[in-house]
Amino acid sequence: MNLDKYKHQHVSILDSIQHLRELAHAGIQEHADEIARGIVSMSSIIKLHLAVEDRALYPALQNSGDAELARMGQRYQHEMGTIAQEYDTFSRRWNQAWALRQDPEAFRRDANHVLRMVYERMQKENRDFYPRIENQFAA
Repeated sequence: MNLDKYKHQHVSILDSIQHLRELAHAGIQEHADEIARGIVSMSSIIKLHLAVEDRALYPALQNSGDAELARMGQRYQHEMGTIAQEYDTFSRRWNQAWALRQDPEAFRRDANHVLRMVYERMQKENRDFYPRIENQFAA
């Protein structure tokens, strides 16, 4: 199974998170328009990534013939549901510059929490999940 598309999306999302961090450090109010645009852009990548995982990756794991990998896929998909809900709430709250300008410290708190969850999840997938999938399908 070729995971290059998923890995490329991870790079794009991680780059977006880093860019948002840099903008927030430079000033949330001063960079509210660019932060809002960055959230909208990142959200489209995340939604595409999750949809492709749900339609292609997780079903392939269920049909892989490897019970352990199938269980791992179910666990990852279930965990991602919670993270996706929190990210969706975050992105809907902060995708407008006026909201960022109105309460920059609340944005900072939310971003620190939610974007850290997304970041850590992608690192876990890159480190543990994707290599396990690639090993199974290479055999």
